[in-house]
Amino acid sequence: MSESMTDVIEVAGAEIRNVQRLLGDAGEGAWDRLLDWLVDDYFRLEVAGVENIPAEGPAVVVANHSGAWGLDGFVLQKVFSRSLRRPLHVPAAPLVFRFPVLGSYARKKGAIPLEPTLGMEHLTAGEIVGVFPEGLSGLEKPFRKRYQLRPFSHGFAVTAVRAGAPVVPVSVIGAEEACPRIGQIPVLARLFDLPYFPITTVFPLPAKWLVTIGEPIPAPPRPESYAARAAAARLLCAESQTAVQALVDRERRRRETPFW
Repeated sequence: MSESMTDVIEVAGAEIRNVQRLLGDAGEGAWDRLLDWLVDDYFRLEVAGVENIPAEGPAVVVANHSGAWGLDGFVLQKVFSRSLRRPLHVPAAPLVFRFPVLGSYARKKGAIPLEPTLGMEHLTAGEIVGVFPEGLSGLEKPFRKRYQLRPFSHGFAVTAVRAGAPVVPVSVIGAEEACPRIGQIPVLARLFDLPYFPITTVFPLPAKWLVTIGEPIPAPPRPESYAARAAAARLLCAESQTAVQALVDRERRRRETPFW
């Protein structure tokens, strides 16, 4: 291949990468504007308890996970960036980063790869990590069991104990009605290599959203032995789930109607 042809290919490749970057930036900007509209005008989001988030230092935000598509993660990130000007680092499954635009947007806004320590390095740096301990099972709940929390995985509590970080319970109301899970289609899940493919509305329904931040639960002093640390983590996990469920139950009663 001649030198001139090699130069042409290199220039063309650079131009293609530049176009891809511009398209990606445009897509992320469009998604951010759509999210602003959803939060402010469509979901009419109300936020309470922002003062319960530590102004500085580490914290583990623990929230219920609901709605067929997991839109609550993006909404919660938007709440924190607006209210606190502090990034919320949410450990996300590899699937999230596979989606065009949404994956790169999530990464830029603080999403981090899901791994066993659940953002330990961010906590030791004095930052905030947000987790949904129900995991995928929270999104798979049928609509008739909405707002009934699935058992929490205790990994976040282990990390909180190790880091000495308080746990801040958060309830998210509205996602269950906005993206109700009516069923699922296993064939499509296998076809698209997804954990599951829900039967739900193509576009979210206009449900009223409430995000409520509860009082922090202090992390216990770090025990010396492994057995004591494990016991402390189990206790913190149970206390956190009880606190989130109590917030969820209370805030559901406060909402006059789920829809417009």
